[in-house]
Amino acid sequence: MVPDWILRGGEVIDGLGGARFRADVHISAGRISAIVPVESASWVEPVETPARILDITGLIVAPGFIDMHAHSDLAVLADPAHLAKVQQGVTLEVVGQDGLGYAPVTDATMAAMRAQIVGWNGAPELDYSWRSVADYLDRVDGGAATNVAVLVPHGTARMNVMGMDAAAASAEQLDQIRAYVDQGMRDGAVGMSTGLTYAPGMYANDAELAHALAAVRAHGGYYCPHHRNYGAEVVQGYADCLELAARAGVPLHLAHCHVNFPLNRGRAPEVLAAIDAAIAGGGDVTLDAYPYLSSATYLSSMLPGWAQSDGADATLALLADPATRAAILHELEVTGSDGQHGVPVDWQTISISAVADPANAWAVGHTIAELATARGIAPGELFAELLIADRLGPGCLMAVGNAENMEAVMLHGAHTVGTDGILVGEKPHPRGWGSFPLWLGHFARDRGLLSLEEAVLHATSRPAARLGLHDRGVVAVGNWADLVLLDPDAVGSPASYDEPTLPPTGIPHVFVNGVPTLLDGRRTAELPGRAVRGRGAQAARGDHPHHPGAVPAHRGDTRD
Repeated sequence: MVPDWILRGGEVIDGLGGARFRADVHISAGRISAIVPVESASWVEPVETPARILDITGLIVAPGFIDMHAHSDLAVLADPAHLAKVQQGVTLEVVGQDGLGYAPVTDATMAAMRAQIVGWNGAPELDYSWRSVADYLDRVDGGAATNVAVLVPHGTARMNVMGMDAAAASAEQLDQIRAYVDQGMRDGAVGMSTGLTYAPGMYANDAELAHALAAVRAHGGYYCPHHRNYGAEVVQGYADCLELAARAGVPLHLAHCHVNFPLNRGRAPEVLAAIDAAIAGGGDVTLDAYPYLSSATYLSSMLPGWAQSDGADATLALLADPATRAAILHELEVTGSDGQHGVPVDWQTISISAVADPANAWAVGHTIAELATARGIAPGELFAELLIADRLGPGCLMAVGNAENMEAVMLHGAHTVGTDGILVGEKPHPRGWGSFPLWLGHFARDRGLLSLEEAVLHATSRPAARLGLHDRGVVAVGNWADLVLLDPDAVGSPASYDEPTLPPTGIPHVFVNGVPTLLDGRRTAELPGRAVRGRGAQAARGDHPHHPGAVPAHRGDTRD
């Protein structure tokens, strides 16, 4: 077979953790058709060939990077260039994260969700007529910069049934929530996410989650929780996730596995020991983390759960009432609200990354403490007034990380890379533009915390195994040609909190399904990305599915 592309003169890091080797890589019909070691190459180039030959001398050929925690739900449809991810070498993203997303939805839920998570995804001009996971994935199949897999967001399913009601679900409502999850899995979702510090998911008890996870188990998916507490009760929060996954009989993937806030400095080993014990007991556990110390979300998520249970208009009314505002601020500043993980807020750590109304752009790039000082009012009052003025629209960064905890988590054998990238706003988090090149350049090459081969494994074959993808995540003949070509001496990210959207260095070429999305550092016009569907949809079509949890992503794996 004459290849469409020949990647000539480089070295291959196959994604499995082994040593790199010199070889030419051939691409035909979207897949890797040959890997020809240079020392044994017998292939002779014809005088005339339809193949395009790309000289990659000095570069590494690696599997495309898999972003296990993406907030590109709308960006992949609205932004054809999608430079934030393409330039990093991302070829597959998993969306529907943190229990909040855009499918499956009712008409009312779609409107409410677009308003609630505008700080994550903005409000791009799109045809929002899809309602099911199947419809959403069909939109992706129309062409995207990256491949896309989706999780069923539990909070969205709950909102379909109960709105923002904080009450426990009735038996009938439990079945209705599970039915949405079940249909989402049949439509092609790879698992279910939760957002247990975000309304309305925060109102669900573990019995409700276990009931919904029965549908995930039936279709071979995994559970991806943003759990109940990353602050005052962080160790217990992770223990609860491990217990629930074992109870429900599903693989577990811990979203943005952080051990944040000053009170948790040095406590990552406690969390990791619990994960190790679960794995030693036969559990199937992975996690994702990004290599930055600040987190990011929408500002109103810090509010107590009781202040969010009747929808946005009611929340704004509570903030406008002096007595209720005082009660809200007491929880935030003194006792620590559930939305703030039980930790009293330090307003110097909270900065505004985005606003919905341009009239409020004065707040962007500054901490709440700075803004309050400039306006001569208390920080809590500034927080409340800004939420009212922007109708709950602001996005924010939270500088609450611990470096030693972050590094311990990232070096663990269950770790995968997830950007958690929020790609909207005037001062977004640089993780959306720099996570993968920073991981490879700073942490692997410059600091030597692990080899480049090991770092690539965290970003490729391990997440592919979690997703049950036997034909992605590894440079191997027959696999889809999702490939990143990088300069090992130059790969890195200059993106910073001051200049968060600076492009990476050292990644000149990227292929998705055998088609270049980046050539010589320039975005092509191609949109080769497609939906990656889970076992439920494959079974419904009569395919021979690969089980999204069938390949243990980490069960006693000692490769790093």
